[in-house]
Amino acid sequence: MLQEERYQRIRALLASFTRLSAERIAKDLGVSRETTRRDLVALEALGELRRIHGGVVLNQPEAEPPFERRLKSHHREKRAIAKAAVRLLKSGHTVFLDAGSTTLIMTEELVSLSGLTVLTNGLEIATRMAAAGGAERGNRVIVLGGELMRGVPATCGAATVAEIGRYRADLALLSPVAVHPSEGASDFDLDEAAVAQAMCDAAERRIILADHSKIGMRSRRCFCPAKRIDVLVTNQAARKHPEFAGFADTGIEVVLA
Repeated sequence: MLQEERYQRIRALLASFTRLSAERIAKDLGVSRETTRRDLVALEALGELRRIHGGVVLNQPEAEPPFERRLKSHHREKRAIAKAAVRLLKSGHTVFLDAGSTTLIMTEELVSLSGLTVLTNGLEIATRMAAAGGAERGNRVIVLGGELMRGVPATCGAATVAEIGRYRADLALLSPVAVHPSEGASDFDLDEAAVAQAMCDAAERRIILADHSKIGMRSRRCFCPAKRIDVLVTNQAARKHPEFAGFADTGIEVVLA
């Protein structure tokens, strides 16, 4: 992997997580610790990160990465995860979808089913399902009202959480920033986490959609403890992470795309 490719990969990881260990970066990039150390020193000199004991953090960790950047990151893996997740659904199901990047990609697969009721705070999810002809297959899309989320085409806030509580769904399909076998699924943005938690509480089963870069990671706000996760859908590269085996040990069903 070329130096600039490594830099881009490190930037992409830091765009999603509040902090990373140097060991995790080295494993993800498939390079030595010394190469990782040199890369982190160089990026720190550029002002893009700050080194701490054992790892790095963003200089401004409070800054949420743009939604479009999240949508493009690991796009091929997210599409494979979306295809695998749709196979867990049945016609007639009522499902919650949060406004994550993977759930947005999933809408293109959902229209292959019929008789779904989709409850979502994602405005673009609703728009894409309508454009793909979901109504022609008897699918209903209910947009959860509330305050417009900053930087993301979605609703959030107390009104959204209260509206979620009015419904009961067969499944909640959620796309977190991070998922850990002992600490569960978490998000960086507190508003997103509050919506996801409400969906977890109002669903019979909870399905977490997370590509390999999110495995074994933690973010600011846990919205679904590991013991409440029914299914984790991830891609094959997740098997390389040392934390991966912990999901099966916790009793979580793992689907590899």
